[in-house]
Amino acid sequence: MLCASCRLLVARAATTLPAPPRGQGPAFRYQRRELHFPGHPEPPSNDSSAGRLTRQSVPLGRRVILRRGRMPPAIGGGLAGSELRFRRGRCESQAARVVGRDVAAEAAARNPKRPARASRRFKAAGRWALLALVTLLSFATRFHRLDQPAHICWDETHFGKMGSYYINRTFFFDVHPPLGKMLIGLAGYLSGYDGTFLFQKPGDKYEHHSYMGMRGFCAFLGSWLVPFAYLTVLDLSKSFPAALLTAALLTFDTGCLTLSQYILLDPILMFFIMAAMLSMVKYNSCADRPFSASWWFWLSLTGISLAGALGVKFVGLFIIVQVGLNTISDLWHLFGDLSLSLVTVGKHLTARILCLIVLPLALYVAIFAVHIMVLNKSGPGDGFFSSAFQARLSGNNLYNASIPEHLAYGSVISVKNFRMAIGYLHSHGHLYPEGVGARQQQVTTYLHKDYNNLWIIKKHNTNSDPLDPSFPVEFVRHGDIVRLEHKETSRNLHSHYHEAPLTRKHYQVTGYGINGTGDSNDFWRIEVINRKFGNRIKVLRSRIRLIHLVTGCVLGSSGKVLPKWGWEQLEVTCTPYLKDTLNSIWNVEDHINPKLPNISLDVLQPSFPEILLESHMVMIRGNNGLKPKDNEFTSKPWHWPINYQGLRFSGANDTDFRVYLLGNPVIWWLNLVSIALYLLSGSIAAIAIQRGAQLPAEVEGLTKILLRGGGQVLLGWVLHYFPFFLMGRILYFHHYFPAMLFSSMLTGILWDTLLRLCAWALASSCLARGVHALGILSLLLGAAYSFYLFHPLAYGMVGPLAQDPKSPMAGLRWLESWDF
Repeated sequence: MLCASCRLLVARAATTLPAPPRGQGPAFRYQRRELHFPGHPEPPSNDSSAGRLTRQSVPLGRRVILRRGRMPPAIGGGLAGSELRFRRGRCESQAARVVGRDVAAEAAARNPKRPARASRRFKAAGRWALLALVTLLSFATRFHRLDQPAHICWDETHFGKMGSYYINRTFFFDVHPPLGKMLIGLAGYLSGYDGTFLFQKPGDKYEHHSYMGMRGFCAFLGSWLVPFAYLTVLDLSKSFPAALLTAALLTFDTGCLTLSQYILLDPILMFFIMAAMLSMVKYNSCADRPFSASWWFWLSLTGISLAGALGVKFVGLFIIVQVGLNTISDLWHLFGDLSLSLVTVGKHLTARILCLIVLPLALYVAIFAVHIMVLNKSGPGDGFFSSAFQARLSGNNLYNASIPEHLAYGSVISVKNFRMAIGYLHSHGHLYPEGVGARQQQVTTYLHKDYNNLWIIKKHNTNSDPLDPSFPVEFVRHGDIVRLEHKETSRNLHSHYHEAPLTRKHYQVTGYGINGTGDSNDFWRIEVINRKFGNRIKVLRSRIRLIHLVTGCVLGSSGKVLPKWGWEQLEVTCTPYLKDTLNSIWNVEDHINPKLPNISLDVLQPSFPEILLESHMVMIRGNNGLKPKDNEFTSKPWHWPINYQGLRFSGANDTDFRVYLLGNPVIWWLNLVSIALYLLSGSIAAIAIQRGAQLPAEVEGLTKILLRGGGQVLLGWVLHYFPFFLMGRILYFHHYFPAMLFSSMLTGILWDTLLRLCAWALASSCLARGVHALGILSLLLGAAYSFYLFHPLAYGMVGPLAQDPKSPMAGLRWLESWDF
């Protein structure tokens, strides 16, 4: 029997057992715990009350106070999460010793992982150490010899110059969105570059100018591609060897290394693409804990990365499509989960709209707002944009300008095509060559400000000078017959039935006549779009057409680039098709007439939405207009995966410091083989699963990794590669590198899975344990050794060319098309 104080203690405890926590329901249970004190008889068992601790389940004299706690569902007995607490009394010492030993023994039995905590910490430290090693190796390879060569290489001519424009706040035009160039300019500014280097042509030495900040920034972002790919593959495959193999392929690829070491947009673009891919995979892995802090973080980071990718180049749309397809699939599965209410599904939909649509769009618009705010000075890009746009640029002749509002005879004017990136009606003293229509003075459109853009508007039937003070001012009106005389050459704008130089079934436009005297083919009827006859023509605001009086054709520009005889300016034609198109609509920009009063142009400046829309129209047209020029080096998409031909970054002869953009052939051809193997093995696995084949548990797990993880990166490769077959613009080898990132990740997942399957198949053999390790090690060593062989392509070569047997690279020219 217990002493009186113990009986009182336990009796009070039994009457004050707390109720289960609110909301726990039947899942919450007190675990039965029978305590036996020495000298007291064993209590009888009571199976019916095993689920809950009650006053009846513990005999009087042996009840103790329990702190409430919930047991992990995987553990079937014991006092999980609880602890014993005795009040002070005469039996306290004896009971505490007995209960302490009992609880300790049971805790050890319940939690066998507790002794392995040190092992888990060691493994976690190993994982972090491996990630640190991968990151360190990536940074080391990208920053090695970053200062060499100390001259402009390839497209540094363009993007370094554009960085200078941002520092000088000079407006320019480029076919890509502005984020990449802004970041390059910011890196240069923060590193002490003053924006004074001209970046005229490849090979120009940087001399005392600070260029390392811009190169270092691009190398910094390019270095993160390797750890991003490592973490992405690790999350998709749950395999460190697969992630390590992927990291090695990207670290030891000479092409990725070369692109990361120069002032280019490619490392910035690939950084955001891989950041978006990693973030998407991470928030997918948080699907079991939606709306948690980590889930929101990765979802928001995905949206930010998408804005960054699109803000650098329009090919960022490809990763947006991939994230969009993943999101649609995710939402479709959530919608089919009947355990979720429609309110919860609506919350998921709203979260994705906010983070993957609203947030990226807001950031993308903000990028352009900063771009427009910073570039407020007139520069070489003015002519690509409308007259109203140019009126906001400091230094432009339209900025804070005052010009006559209405067009009058005798005015000196420039006429600008209404379609973006067409330019001004232009002429010069050069004639069309023999065999190209009539051998008369060329008329073209030109994108830049020039005196040869100026014309004098005159009446068609008189040669008198309208600017004579004795003549009254006479305004040009809708429907008038006029003559345009080129100010510099005194030849009239002329057309006839000769065919245009490039566009069939269009008529040639020339400059004809002497000192303004020509013939009836010089007469044009001026019409204002959507206006009545007799209305005056307003400068900048009136949209006009010029219709040839004799042939009835409309003056326009085809947008086609003339050959070198036409100074690569754009073709002007007279089209017999009278349908209104932007190519045949013009507006008057410059307007000089001393007899007319001036008005301020401030009221014509466009709003930000108009600027944003116009900027995109100009960029899209500029992209479509990127056609290969005569003898210009280009490549075709089918060349890229096979590493058919590289790209010369620097140097051409044996005395130059030569850098050649070419992928590591061992890695690239392994990637190509891996894509074919994946399509074969993935098809077999998908068919087997669809047919209900009974696969062993381990094989089924590996198959799911192959299909799901490999399928994600294969989709990325497809989206970043095949659209280039549909593009009509000029293409270069470097366009393939975002797709190459995905093919390398696929290689890591595929070979790790195949080697694990081989090890499983050889489970009864003594070779089973070493097959996987030996295979991964062989691939790692092969990638490293091939990098050792081909690293001069990235870090630079001096001496005999590879065609020379004395060259150290002679034996490595495995394809005749490799020109290093």
